[in-house]
Amino acid sequence: MDILLLDALVPEAMTWLETRHGVEYRPELADDMVSLRKAAYKSRGIVFPRQTVVTREFLDFMPKLKAVGRLHVGTDNTDLEACKERGIKVIHASSANVRSNAEYLLSSLLLLYRRGVVSALMGRRHPSTQMGRELHGSTVAILGLAPTAHTLAGMLTGLGVRLIGYDPAVHHTAPIWERLRIQPVTLTELVSQADAVSVQMLYAERFRSFVNEKLLVACKHGQLWVGISRSALFDENALAAALCDGRIEACILDGAEGNFTGVGSPVLGLKNLFITPRLGSHTREARLRSSWYVAHRMHEAIMAGQPRSPDSVPSAPMDFELPGAVSSSQWSEPEFEAR
Repeated sequence: MDILLLDALVPEAMTWLETRHGVEYRPELADDMVSLRKAAYKSRGIVFPRQTVVTREFLDFMPKLKAVGRLHVGTDNTDLEACKERGIKVIHASSANVRSNAEYLLSSLLLLYRRGVVSALMGRRHPSTQMGRELHGSTVAILGLAPTAHTLAGMLTGLGVRLIGYDPAVHHTAPIWERLRIQPVTLTELVSQADAVSVQMLYAERFRSFVNEKLLVACKHGQLWVGISRSALFDENALAAALCDGRIEACILDGAEGNFTGVGSPVLGLKNLFITPRLGSHTREARLRSSWYVAHRMHEAIMAGQPRSPDSVPSAPMDFELPGAVSSSQWSEPEFEAR
């Protein structure tokens, strides 16, 4: 077995890999590290799901491993230093989910602006006494210039939205703000001026509880929040207080880790906080893009240093056109102008 799949590729990409390598699909091993170590001892490439953490200890049991792949964005659940020491390539589809995540954020904003639509679809005759709003003419804050923000900014600008933004890693004079038609502001100005806030900051441990009481105390009353960032970015107590006193009218977050909404959490049971199970990247198109990207990069990593035959040369990543497809030149993250 050359490649072990714990996460499913689309059938076309899996077939492509199977014509070049020994491939097994064993999703049941993802939550059983003991059995996984035994099954994958001789594997040269493994595609992991989001929940499986790749540690230094695990890598010690994988002497032939050349590549670690993931179909989702982010490497915080992989020991990058340990992989580097062992010459293991870390592959993740960093841009394949950009458009799907941007559309998720846009749809979440629209749902919060017009919550009566959801109530009506649920069969309520008098869905909401609250008057809906239009995005056109409102002010939306972009918190974090991750790649998803670039696509979302274009969508919102086309709807006539005024955009303001902040990113701790991007200077307010950087040309990217003007390119995206976002007015850079301070954090306090961001939460005090915006009708809604979209959070897509790239997470690092230093940003734990970045959205805290010190920030939320300045919230414009009745603000709406949506986000795809790690839930660790939020201080649960501060978020709960803002949701309860009306500073934040409603909030939709895609995914939550650890005990964010567990027993004893201050946000547990709040009726104006909605958590979705990682739906931002859950589209056919995003899965197709990420599957082909990981399949090709996995093949390249395993074949590195070996004589290349005609059968080992990969074809183009996509032999088809998709609405909003990402070209091969767009796979890498855009470079940000850092402070």
